[in-house]
Amino acid sequence: MAEYSLMQKPTNVNAQTAAPDLVAMVASRICHDLIGPIGAIVNGLELMDMAGGNSPGPERELIADSADSASARLRFFRIAFGAAGSQVIGRSDIETLLGQIGRDSRMQVAWKPAGDQPRSAVKLAFLALLCCEAALPRGGQAHVIEADGAWTVVASGDKVSVDPALWGWLDGAGDAAALIPAKVQFALLPLAVDETGGQLRAERDATSLTLRF
Repeated sequence: MAEYSLMQKPTNVNAQTAAPDLVAMVASRICHDLIGPIGAIVNGLELMDMAGGNSPGPERELIADSADSASARLRFFRIAFGAAGSQVIGRSDIETLLGQIGRDSRMQVAWKPAGDQPRSAVKLAFLALLCCEAALPRGGQAHVIEADGAWTVVASGDKVSVDPALWGWLDGAGDAAALIPAKVQFALLPLAVDETGGQLRAERDATSLTLRF
């Protein structure tokens, strides 16, 4: 049986009959199925409050905050790791989601593109944000910019800590030994950009990170 690395694609499969991205579909399915019960917890707490239940206490606040955070993370991961499809996502939905993620994230994100955006483009931006977040151990700020179909993600912080073995994946020379589940975005981003026919460029210095695609 032939074996392929993460950066290789079978060459004997016709593009029109290529197999679907099963990994992305699995990610979409898991996130979709988990969002439901977590959302039910949030709704249940709201109904209890509306029904005049016990006064909110630290225990209930902890449950509510954890459920809200988990729901936001799952929706973010569903876009970043799931199947892109042909849908579009509204700007207000993106900004709301990034705001919710920002409550528990070290990195705050400013979303600049105007109007609705193709889900495939938002997927790339989210993967790029995850790469930047991994290099900002003390947190920071990120700006997502789009101009005439060209996307740029710029991030900065008090400390930029880049792992060359991981960032090498963005240049097409990744170290498989350095890739762990928590850093899988470094392998997925170049693959996702390649699928759109674009080109990924990564730049970094002592205080900032820039990803263009």
